[in-house]
Amino acid sequence: MSSKIRASQKKFLPQKKKLQLTTLLCLFLLSCQQNPPNPTHNTETKNVKKSTTPTPKALATFGGGCFWCTEAIFERIQGVENVISGYAGGSTKNPTYEQVCSGKTGHAEVVQITYNPNIISYVKLLEIFWKTHDPTTPNQQGNDIGPQYRSIILYHNEKQKQLALEFKQKLEAAKIWPKPIVTEIVPLQHFYPAENYHQNYYQHHPNQGYCQFVITPKIKKLEQIFAPYLK
Repeated sequence: MSSKIRASQKKFLPQKKKLQLTTLLCLFLLSCQQNPPNPTHNTETKNVKKSTTPTPKALATFGGGCFWCTEAIFERIQGVENVISGYAGGSTKNPTYEQVCSGKTGHAEVVQITYNPNIISYVKLLEIFWKTHDPTTPNQQGNDIGPQYRSIILYHNEKQKQLALEFKQKLEAAKIWPKPIVTEIVPLQHFYPAENYHQNYYQHHPNQGYCQFVITPKIKKLEQIFAPYLK
């Protein structure tokens, strides 16, 4: 090959590389124009994040006699998401129903309520609690007799304690009942869910004798006094 031809090739190669780079750059810019960022996709992503904000939840634990009754009452209240019957206030670990009924465990039949404080307040739950059972009978509700049937509030924090004590003082000052209020107000140490056959008892056995003669009248009273707060 002549030196002239080799010289012309050397001169041509840099120009060819420049042309190739220019072409690639144009293709890249063109592809960007054809596929611009999608703002709608970003908006949808933000909306999804907003919709997954968790619902505020709080716990309250009350004992007002047989937990079948207390459970049936609070299950009907707006803002209450879940009610579990169980045992609390005693010293025996993982007690059975038979053990609690013996009166030797120190536990009371209670319900633990999961609720949305933006819909129903703890104070309103306290009001419903006190007005749907007799808080003046020690270790008894009607024909249900024993320490497991005592009136008890087990608070989850200092704020609940303060609200419960203030509410109790107002009720005592108003002398709503002729006898003193004996409701215990103590911190919750442990809550033990009751056996499965106790859960949602009234819902599953509305025609059972105890349900008809004890729980149904309580539900009717609830409907009369707290109708705006029912589901």
